[in-house]
Amino acid sequence: MTLDAVLSRIDDQMPQAVDRLMDLMRIPSISTDPAWKADCARAADWLVNELKSLGFTAEARPTPGHPMVVARHEGPGPRLLFYGHYDVQPVDPLSLWTRPPFEPAIEQTPNGEVIRGRGSSDDKGQLLTFLEACRAYKDVNGTLPGNLTIFFEGEEESGSPSLIPFLNANKAELSCDLALICDTGMVSPGVPSIAGQLRGMLKEEFTLHGPRIDLHSGHYGGPALNPLREISKLIASFHDDQGRVAVEGFYEGVSEVPPELKRQWESCGFDEAEYLAHAGMTVAHGEAGYSALEQQWARPTLEINGLWGGYQGAGSKTVIPAEAHCKITCRLVGAMDPAHVRRVLRAHVEARLPVDATVTWDSDLDGAPAAVMDTSRPEFEAARQALSDEWNREAVIVGMGGSIPIAYYFKTILGMDALLIGFANDDDAIHSPNEKYDMKSFHKGIRSWARVLDRIAK
Repeated sequence: MTLDAVLSRIDDQMPQAVDRLMDLMRIPSISTDPAWKADCARAADWLVNELKSLGFTAEARPTPGHPMVVARHEGPGPRLLFYGHYDVQPVDPLSLWTRPPFEPAIEQTPNGEVIRGRGSSDDKGQLLTFLEACRAYKDVNGTLPGNLTIFFEGEEESGSPSLIPFLNANKAELSCDLALICDTGMVSPGVPSIAGQLRGMLKEEFTLHGPRIDLHSGHYGGPALNPLREISKLIASFHDDQGRVAVEGFYEGVSEVPPELKRQWESCGFDEAEYLAHAGMTVAHGEAGYSALEQQWARPTLEINGLWGGYQGAGSKTVIPAEAHCKITCRLVGAMDPAHVRRVLRAHVEARLPVDATVTWDSDLDGAPAAVMDTSRPEFEAARQALSDEWNREAVIVGMGGSIPIAYYFKTILGMDALLIGFANDDDAIHSPNEKYDMKSFHKGIRSWARVLDRIAK
């Protein structure tokens, strides 16, 4: 690969690359609403045609939902699978958009040019950074780089109902040496980032039952067990005064951040005060002794997502409710086992029930462990150096507070680690009105993938 020539080709062809991105963005591929089913199929066909024009063998494969796009190019070197998704979030509320969401345009902002429109950052702009890098490579060298599989999903924004069956049915074809995922962002503007760990998730919901029926608070106020009061005690018992989860056994499988990784995080340009101020806070309220980044990326949480019971209407209704309800999610890290966390959480609640109270649990809620990549693999350091060269600052291995299920499924179903490299910024407004993707992210994202492929696709 003549890297300098490929990078020059990328620079020269940026107007055409932007035109192609806007063409794809004009297709309203909203996966969650059946009204847009035909447009999802149209977006899949658009990608198939582009992939074929680059020399891939490609097809849109039917599923019970929206098509999966699979493409192959046989070549030398390790088998690499690149993943992205072509579906997008709904655009409501439409009144808050400054322009029609599927009529993309380049806009000048105080921080530079952006591409405005639904899907610009999540994930059409991101997935095209890889395809445009492949295009430039082929223009210069006459062939595509390496041994590549492309896998584009059309249901990521609607829960991926077809994904697991599709991966299981096509395991032999899709299993590669390493996955490449471009559905993430940078820890700070201009700081290239590789996600090495993603927190898992456990969902729980319980109902605390007390009196047989709602009771008159005059007739029974005092003698009666009040489920709202009791559930408040239970919730207060989940954490100690230092913000640490007080459920016995909760931290099994949690380990501290290695010193070298912690050093990268401390020098990554993350502004904790700005991060907190964005949410209207002045201090971090999580586990004492850990920075906001550590709390977000490397520490588990137990959060109360919903709490209700009794009368919810206007005015007053003097009742003691018969039951109270609580929704919980736990973010998991390291080797935490969701089944173990579920057991100790339920045991904690049930051991603290007062006389005359019972609890029922929602049995249909799921859980998945954290996805932890083997960042000691040489491809991670090679990619980190490639990104550092392009962005002219040290790239960092970061964590992610949220979850990207595909990374976990690639690891558990296909047996692959994943390089998660994305170029989105926190202010891209993904899932919100006025979504945008910085032109710098698109341009340097294409150049970044060219550099990464130069180092790992041989």
